[in-house]
Formats: sequence, C-alpha cells, structure tokens
Amino acid sequence: MTFKLDDNLLLPLGGNWILGEGADMPLFNPADGTQMGSLKTASLAQVETTINAANEAFVNSGWATLNPHLRAGYLFDAANLIRQRAESLALLQTKENGKTLTESNGQVTSAAGIVRYFAAVCESLTDDINPARGDYLSATLHEPYGVVAAITPWNSPLTMAAQKIAPALAAGNAVILKPSELTSVVSLELARCFTDAGLPDGLLSVLPGGPDVGNALTNHADIHMISFTGGTETGRRIAKAVAPRFIPTIFELGGKSPNIVFADADLEAAAKGVTAAIFGSGGQSCVAGSRLFVEAAIYDEFMDRVRKETAKINVGDPMDSTSNIGPMASFAQRERVEEYVRIGREDGGKVTIGGARPEGPEYEHGAYYLPTIIENLSHNSRVCQEEIFGSVLCALPFDDLEQVAGMADETAFGLACGIWSKDITMAWNLGRRLQAGSVWINTYKQLSIAAPFGGYKESGLGREKGLQGLRAYQQSKSIYLGGFTS
Repeated sequence: MTFKLDDNLLLPLGGNWILGEGADMPLFNPADGTQMGSLKTASLAQVETTINAANEAFVNSGWATLNPHLRAGYLFDAANLIRQRAESLALLQTKENGKTLTESNGQVTSAAGIVRYFAAVCESLTDDINPARGDYLSATLHEPYGVVAAITPWNSPLTMAAQKIAPALAAGNAVILKPSELTSVVSLELARCFTDAGLPDGLLSVLPGGPDVGNALTNHADIHMISFTGGTETGRRIAKAVAPRFIPTIFELGGKSPNIVFADADLEAAAKGVTAAIFGSGGQSCVAGSRLFVEAAIYDEFMDRVRKETAKINVGDPMDSTSNIGPMASFAQRERVEEYVRIGREDGGKVTIGGARPEGPEYEHGAYYLPTIIENLSHNSRVCQEEIFGSVLCALPFDDLEQVAGMADETAFGLACGIWSKDITMAWNLGRRLQAGSVWINTYKQLSIAAPFGGYKESGLGREKGLQGLRAYQQSKSIYLGGFTS
C-alpha cells in the first residue's frame, strides 16, 4: 500500500499552527520512488513574522527568567510525548529518509533521552561564585542569547533536532528550526511534542523550505545565534553570512573518519566494527569510518574478513525487520555515491565488493545501492579525501605507526577516528595525537548525550551534547557586588 501524507500539513509558526504560504514541496519515499504528498513551505513573509514572534516571545514570555526547574518541566513533558508517539515518529522518519524502521525506532528513543537529559541538566545547573580579590562578591551568571536558528540535515532528523532544540530551550532561548527539505514532516511532528507539552507560544517554530528560507533565516539581523549540522561547504557559506554580525555559531560539519587496524587487534571484532562503522545507516553518517587503514602484515587476511562481513549485509525494504540498511535517503544522494565510485575506478581503484545497484524487482523503484569497498587507491585521490556520505569504504595498507598517524590526519576533516589494537597504551597515545573530536578504541560509533561532540579543522566549530552543549547556548555575565569591609 502506498504511504500518503496530508497535503494540508500545518506549520508551527510564531505560536500558531498554520498553512505555509510558500512553494509546494513534493515529498518522495526513497524506498519505492512514490510521491507521498506535498508540503506547503514557509514563505519569506512568514520567515519574517516568525522571527518577529520568536523575539517577542523571548522578551515577553518570561521564559528566559523562569526558574530552571520549571523550564525543565516542559522538557520532561515533551520527552514523555516523544516516547508516547514513538511509533508514528519512527514511521515518518523511515518513509522520508529510508532508514530502517528498526533504526528509526532506536532514534526515537534516543531523541526522548536527549530531551530528558537536557531537562535534568537544566534544573541542576548552577551559576558561579568566584574567588574574590578584594572587598566584593563576584558572581558569574549564564544567560540566553535570544533567538536561535537551528538548521538540521536529513540523515538523522529526530536526534539532530532534539540535540539542538532541547539545550537551546533549556538555556532560556527561543528556537526556530529549519529542517532539511527531505525530512520536514517528521521535524514538524517532533516540534508538536514540545508545543503540546505546553511550551509558551512563539518559543519554537519550524520553517520548512529550500535555500531561500535558509538564507533569509541566517541573514536576519534578529537571529542571535546559529546552530548548524550539515555539509562543510554550506557551513562555510553560513559563516560568511554571519561574520559581520559577530553572532555565536555551532557548526557540526563533514567527516572523512579513519579506522585504523593494527596487526595485534582482535581481527574478528575489528572486522565487524569496521563494517558497521561505514555501512551502518548506509554510510549516511557524519562519523562514518570511511577510510580504513590496515597494517600491511595482515592486510589481505583482514580485508577478506571485511568483505565477508560486508556480504552479510541485507539491503532491503526499510520496513522489513530483516533489512540491515534501506535505500539512500534520496535518488540524488544515490547519484552522488555512484559518481564517486566512478571517479574511484577512473583513478585506478579496484572495487572488490559492491559498486552497483542491487538487482531484483524489489529494488527497481527505490534509491538502493550496495555497500562498496574500493582498494588500490592513492590516499591523495578524491575518493579518499572528500566526504561521500554513502556506503563506500576506501581501504589502504600501512607499514608503521608514524605513517598511519600522518595519513589519518592528512585530510581537511577531523570529526572522529577508530583505533583497533590490544596495545592500549599505544592506542591511547595515538588517540591523543590525532586531530579528531571523538576517538574510539576497540569500538566505534558509541555515542553519549552526556559527552561533548564536535570536530577539529573543517569538521566544525563548537560542541554539542553534554554540559558544554547547554552552555554553548548561553553567554556569561560577571557581576561584582561591593560595599563589603574586612
């Protein structure tokens, strides 16, 4: 049965759920290519009124000065609603971006946990009393910026939006969410969980639309902070736009993360970990372990293991519980992946598994692509240096620690890396040495909402998650109270 969406979906704009007045945006299911419906996007006039309403709510609602435990109460209620609506939220995400329903169910649970975590942080954070250097009392307070523009990608819309909305609200701000065009509907329904929790009008709005909506939002003088997750080039354009205004930004950008396997590693565990690191979510993850470095002495043996693990991956209908990965999130994304595989072949790379669309009538109309391994490439090749954001693994041998440390950092990115070895001291020291925001040793893609997350170099600026992830949405003010005598 074809999945259909309501063509009259309402947008939460400035405290009201209303129809968009912008262009109609068709919505396609990447699993079968069918059009699920269309969404009336926000017009530029609605962008303006939404920003004005958010500023008015920030100034007049009392949200910024509300006792933190009371702000936290709204977030706890929103987290409960996310869990109650888990089935519909997971289904929407799967239909919009092709994630398996199993993964989407897990991400709904994660989204609720993210909101609950920041609610707990909100009510337990303290301001600071500083050691005095005279006859005065010195206190440092933490205050919100105002209106935060939160811009999210299509690969994991539930968790990405939750980890921006929740800390920004907990910090006392108003939030305007600009979701990806591919995953606007699930973003609307996530926002509904917050508004249905009783959040004061105007504190959370969602502006679906294309680049014109995003540009209007990021270039507006009454946006006081921007938090963006997405591609590095888009992040660079946003940075240029906001630089004259000197507003704070958080950028969680691209990655080309290395996974390094030493000869003394548990090869069975490493092969499973390496395979999951790149092919989980169809490789559509910023921290995907897309560059594999294997010590030369075990290269052939280990690559046999990785190819065998890759061959076990079941690419199929995301609604089927036996599918490990579904389609690419869009047909355009599949074409991007195919183009990089073509470039890899032209550069002398050897595709040792995958490198094609799966065959069969069940795949005919969807954006499916097989997990792919390319070997024999130079590390300087485009396929080894540029983020593909798909299920393509580049594998290269290395001879010694110094060589692999150099190659691992020989990229514009620095988001994450994996190290597989029984020599924990060496692995720890290598992890300290490499330029990456997250380092996994004998594991991969273990994430905690309590631990800061972000990148080095062109992988981003600032940190999300953890205590730092809430403080990032606040500015500090020091107050000195005099009149004391010793």
